[in-house]
Amino acid sequence: MVPAYLVRHPPPPPTIDRNTYSLNGPPLAPPRTIKPAPEMSKDFFRNMRDLQNSMDDFSTFHDTILKAITPLTNFSNEPLSSTVFLFLFVATCALFIAPHLLPWRLMSLLLCWTSIALGHSSVQEFVINNRESHLRPHERRAQSLLDSWIARDIILDAPHESREVEIFELQKRRSGGGKGDWESWIFSHNPFDPLSPQRIAGERPKGTRFFEDVCAPRGWEWHDKKWILDLGSREWVEERMMQGVEVEVEGERWVTDLVPEEENQSSVSRTSKTIGPGWSEGTEREAVGEWRRRRWIRMVRRKGVSSNKDNAKSG
Repeated sequence: MVPAYLVRHPPPPPTIDRNTYSLNGPPLAPPRTIKPAPEMSKDFFRNMRDLQNSMDDFSTFHDTILKAITPLTNFSNEPLSSTVFLFLFVATCALFIAPHLLPWRLMSLLLCWTSIALGHSSVQEFVINNRESHLRPHERRAQSLLDSWIARDIILDAPHESREVEIFELQKRRSGGGKGDWESWIFSHNPFDPLSPQRIAGERPKGTRFFEDVCAPRGWEWHDKKWILDLGSREWVEERMMQGVEVEVEGERWVTDLVPEEENQSSVSRTSKTIGPGWSEGTEREAVGEWRRRRWIRMVRRKGVSSNKDNAKSG
């Protein structure tokens, strides 16, 4: 504001005696207004140069801050980032509980005077020259204590998440064939029971023809070496509330479609024990449906970062 005041109240010219020049009275000049420089003038390019220099300084400062803070907060080093988060959480709780116990005025005074002092060239030179001999040993000791505390108290080795996946082996009865004349058809994630939406819509089952082509879900890897036949065929049939099927509780555990009653009036079947509505438990029937299936299970676990990197390298 001082330069703006001097524009409106200029000092006396050198040819006039200052003692006879009155500084009182109304303003002697109009206020100065800043006008935009023409696009092709020297002032315009000079302003553009200054703006680029200031933006370069800001970008350099921004990159420096990110370079110092990002490794501590992006969990690339998960134990270190967890420690930083723990310290910040404890400090935040302490500030909420006991802020009145801290000498805020003294802390602000020391912080401001330290910032001002570090801006002096002599102080900067003194700090830089004595850092290696005085500060470096303490930094290494503090880093060593922090690393040992992190290794001892920060435990993040949680086991991989494991889940069970299933696949259904579907077989189709050959046209005109007998009861035991089945053909391996497909491995599908859908049991393709008589009341499934795909079956009602007249679609064909989807899947793969060979067991070896069944892959683990995306982001997961096989935990067991091989597939295991699910011997609890009755349980998974009840869970899905499947109807119109016959369940084998012994042997190969096939779940076979039943022939509708109107198609089976003239056939003779072995007596079976009814267990639930719409399906029965038995081992032999003279007339069976077109499809049968059984369930295979296998354990998978979620891939870690190292596993993904190893797979990318091997691929």
